[in-house]
Amino acid sequence: MSQPQHLPPNDPREWLNRARSNLARARATRGVPDVYLEDICFDAQQAAEKAIKAVLVLKGVDFPKIHDIADLVSLAVTLGVPVPPEVAAAAELTDYAVVARYPSAIEPTTEEDCDAAIQAAEGVVSWASGITGVSGNEETDAEAAQP
Repeated sequence: MSQPQHLPPNDPREWLNRARSNLARARATRGVPDVYLEDICFDAQQAAEKAIKAVLVLKGVDFPKIHDIADLVSLAVTLGVPVPPEVAAAAELTDYAVVARYPSAIEPTTEEDCDAAIQAAEGVVSWASGITGVSGNEETDAEAAQP
């Protein structure tokens, strides 16, 4: 198993590599004993957030250091990026960015919530891959990155 090549932070491929890493962790830990569903959903949220930020990096935007997916989607829309409803709906993952990571009085995450979070993140990562042309294949992506 090889690790993705680390790229500069102004390269959308690095952001998508990070998004795919979070998504892989979410998928791999689903069903593992002793792993909180909220932690899996945090990885799903991070995958969606980083995927959207990959699109913003591609557009040359110095985005704010926020975790709010709705705000990031709004920024993409103002840049003329087509955002399908299912990507915009991933804004529901924002709650997993902070509140769900720590012990609190919120309702525990359900199995269905967890599956929905992973599915939403998969959709956002797929969308961002299409917008950026970054497939996750290092050879193809390196060619696409050439000016």
